[in-house]
Amino acid sequence: MKKNNLIVSFLLVMVLISLSACGSGSTTTSSKTTPAPTTADTAAKASEVPKKKSSYLIGMSQANLGEPWRVAMNDQIAAAAAKHPELKVVYADAAQDNSKQIADVENFIQQKIDLLIISPNEAKPLTAVVKKAYDAGIPVIVLDRKVEGDAYTMYIGGNNKLIGKKAGEYVAKILGDKGGNVVEVKGLEGATPQQERHDGFMEGIKSNPNVKVIASQNGDWLKDKSITVMESILQANKKIDIVYGHNDPAAEGAFIAAKNAKRETEMKFIGIDALPTPDGGIKAVMEGRLTATYVYPTGGKDAIDNAIKILENGEKVEKSITLDTLEVTKENAADVYKQFGGK
Repeated sequence: MKKNNLIVSFLLVMVLISLSACGSGSTTTSSKTTPAPTTADTAAKASEVPKKKSSYLIGMSQANLGEPWRVAMNDQIAAAAAKHPELKVVYADAAQDNSKQIADVENFIQQKIDLLIISPNEAKPLTAVVKKAYDAGIPVIVLDRKVEGDAYTMYIGGNNKLIGKKAGEYVAKILGDKGGNVVEVKGLEGATPQQERHDGFMEGIKSNPNVKVIASQNGDWLKDKSITVMESILQANKKIDIVYGHNDPAAEGAFIAAKNAKRETEMKFIGIDALPTPDGGIKAVMEGRLTATYVYPTGGKDAIDNAIKILENGEKVEKSITLDTLEVTKENAADVYKQFGGK
């Protein structure tokens, strides 16, 4: 009897040890969990390894079409995309309205576009919706104007601070030791090129302490507004030697205001953009309205070239591409006009 009891006890102990071992194994296995992918992980995978498709839908969100330079950007995007029949580009014009541009991008997201190209009206207000598109797995190419942070696939644009600095150095040189009074007709407040072109210019004129900026107002990149701005500046200032426009329409607007006041021969006018078109900045230099301008490429073709790399080739593109500039004066304007395809 005792022997039987010992056998039973031994068997019970073995069963308990076995159950304990199984339970321990289950606990260990269940504790090993795989972390869920984050939104950023999803976006990165979607942008880096796109699914191969027979056609792609690209949304182009433009800050405005009031500037000829932006019309040229859209035209260059369309021309580059036309060489790739698998691409369809849909356009939206924000008309310098941040709220409309946010709604435009939201609409593109709802359309399930394959890639977003955006030239933001202003940096801060557009940052969140650009991030929303990027976090949704849509590759984003930011063109010309920047957003805050780095929630985008790539940025393409000119070096606005360098261009502003070159303009400042040019002004400091042509005014010479006597110096002179400078008027600055700026771009849109809150747009990154406006601040960078201003900062660069102020750095460029430092070499000549006799150069003074006597007035600085926003023309919002538009010729008509720049005419109005310059009219009030002319009334308040009897001596102006140079007008620095943040783009060619600003410089041309200032020229028109000065001409209407019969004062255009008193001063020189400098712009930025240098479009190779009959009404662009290069022709304005050739015809004597502007003394100088600086090439500011639209980046339209570059955006499509990189869209192809992202969508069709699955390439990891550079985070930032800086486009070159060129100083255009009376001496080289005709050659530059031909070089960039002017007709």
